[in-house]
Amino acid sequence: MNTKVRKAVIPAAGLGTRVLPASKAMPKEMLPIVDKPAIQYIVEEAVASGITDILIITNRGKGDIENHFDRVPELEERLLAAGRQDAYDQVVNLTRMANICFVRQKETKGLGHAVNCARSFVGNEPFAILFGDDVILGEKPVTAQLCEAYEKYGLGVVGTKDVPPATAMRGSSLKLEAIPGEDNVFKCTDLVEKVKRPEDLLSNFTILGRCVCPPEIFDILDHTAPGVGNEIQLTDALAVLAKTKGLTAVDFIGKRYDMGNKFGILQATVDVALRHPEVQEEFKQYIKEIAASL
Repeated sequence: MNTKVRKAVIPAAGLGTRVLPASKAMPKEMLPIVDKPAIQYIVEEAVASGITDILIITNRGKGDIENHFDRVPELEERLLAAGRQDAYDQVVNLTRMANICFVRQKETKGLGHAVNCARSFVGNEPFAILFGDDVILGEKPVTAQLCEAYEKYGLGVVGTKDVPPATAMRGSSLKLEAIPGEDNVFKCTDLVEKVKRPEDLLSNFTILGRCVCPPEIFDILDHTAPGVGNEIQLTDALAVLAKTKGLTAVDFIGKRYDMGNKFGILQATVDVALRHPEVQEEFKQYIKEIAASL
């Protein structure tokens, strides 16, 4: 089987209830980090990782995501007429980054169900999964780090970090074993979703926003019963994969921002603004003024 990862799936069908009322009429994936919506950072990461084909899974009310990656002739004509070539290039180039298509998850049945909606798009190829809630920034794209591990070992990969126990309890908990010669790549032998007690944690390592899966995951999802929240959990399918074919975990290098969380949005905005060439100097001065008054 080909181990080159060319396709990516971005589940973006969540309701965004943690960031209401902002997400009442606007998809949370379209909330801006300075001058780009969160979903654009995620797509750019995929493209920078060598992905050529992207499927974004949406639901009713998220047409703004599709519009963002479409051409807007009226806007483009006005920008050119005004001599704003740089702005024109920005809005046109984002529509050409990759082959981007969309499918709707018609029922809210969980992340595993959303991923299973991508079966016909993926076919018999490995594919990356980039969670629509998670923007991860760093020098090397996290998806590229996972793709390298997949191409090396030929097994599914999850992106993970060591987090506080309370954070691991809200997400997934992984059981890891060292791989000789590797510093940040591990064998994952088991994982569990949303444990209720700290003593039930397999470790404080949790999946944070990125996976690479073999196509076999779809057959596993077909037979995965509803789990936590009466939803089909991707974690449960990955646990089956870990115990059968095998699974690796990459303790990735990069900073993750939870864009489904109000504080995560603020963190991302501040960090990006401090590096943004158009606003960084003014923003640094403003931060210093604010800090002095605290």
